[in-house]
Formats: sequence, C-alpha cells, structure tokens
Amino acid sequence: MDRNPIADQDMMKLYYSPGSCALASHIALEEAGADYETVRISFGDEEQRSADFLAVNPKGRVPALVTDRGSLSETPAILLYIAQRHPQAGLAPLDDPFATAQLQAFNNYLCATVHVAHAHGGRGSRWADEQSSFDDMKRKVPETVRACFELIESEMFEGPWVLGESYSLCDPYLYTLTRWLERDSIDVATLPKTHAHLQRIEARPAVQKVLADHFG
Repeated sequence: MDRNPIADQDMMKLYYSPGSCALASHIALEEAGADYETVRISFGDEEQRSADFLAVNPKGRVPALVTDRGSLSETPAILLYIAQRHPQAGLAPLDDPFATAQLQAFNNYLCATVHVAHAHGGRGSRWADEQSSFDDMKRKVPETVRACFELIESEMFEGPWVLGESYSLCDPYLYTLTRWLERDSIDVATLPKTHAHLQRIEARPAVQKVLADHFG
C-alpha cells in the first residue's frame, strides 16, 4: 500500500523548484536551523502535475511544506510557520503583534502584488487568451515591477534589513523576488537599496548553502 506523502512526517519536507519563490522558504528553514529535507520538483517534466505532488498541494505549485500536522502552501504562511516553530531563530517579532502584522503586510505585498506583476511576463495565459494580450502584458512588466520596487525603497525598506536592524522573514522573500529583476529587464543596480540588500544577504552562510543546493 502506498504511503500518504503528508502523513507521519517526523521532519519537515520542502517541495521546491530552482528559480521559484520557494527559495525564500528554503532560506528561512536553513536560517532557523530547522530539521528538514527537500524534494526538487521539475517544472520542465511537469512533476507539479503528478498525482504524488497534487496529494501534497492540490494547487500544483511550489513551495509546499509538509509538517507533522499536514501540508502548507503559500510563501507568507510557510515563512510565518517556520518562525513560529523556531522562535529562537528570531526571524519574526513574535512577541509584538503590531510588528508581526507589519512583517506580514510586507510579505503579503510581495506575494499578492510584486509576484503577480512579475508573472504577467510569463504566465499571461492565467489572465487572457490572445497573443496580443500576452505581448501587451509582457511589455508592461518592467514598468509595473519597477514601480513596486521603487515603492518598497521609498516607503517600506527600513535598512539595513527590510524591518530595520534585525534580519527577518521579509529579507529572504525580498531577495527571492530581487533575483527575478533581470528576467523583468530591470537592472538591480538602478535600485540602490535593493542592490545593497542583495549583496548583504548573499554574504550570509545560510543563503550561500541554499543557493548551492538550488543552482550548484
């Protein structure tokens, strides 16, 4: 009898695909010192549509995190779960409801606005059917994504990390979407705070380890 992939999990299991937003969750697990393992999903082979993976996440998307209580999806939810399960890592201001809400507001902006703006470049079929519509959406992406990052720099980014002096869940998530700027025809060097943040976070050992796992 086949085992249920989300049952009897003693350690967390992260399903990811290189180049996807799952990078943020992977970095958070590593920063937290979590006991976890990873499963690489090949989009090229359409493994996200397999019965095994759909049993983990019926949405057919990564990241998905299997826990001892079931599976989780959506990056903001996974990130907060990691921080709550590993409070000693200090990845979220869990003792301050307002500060935690601010963290969630930032991460939800990345998820619901920045990621969606980026997706219009390569996932236009989610919103339209005509090639002319796809082309128009793709042309708009550099403008809309840049506007998002300019708002982050002017109104949201405290420095040196997103929330100020303390590294948090916001930082690997922002970094993940920053890595997509080149695909969106945006030179990260023209966004000085974002560029400095990218260089700062890439010096962290946990980030270097995860990058090697994804792209090494």
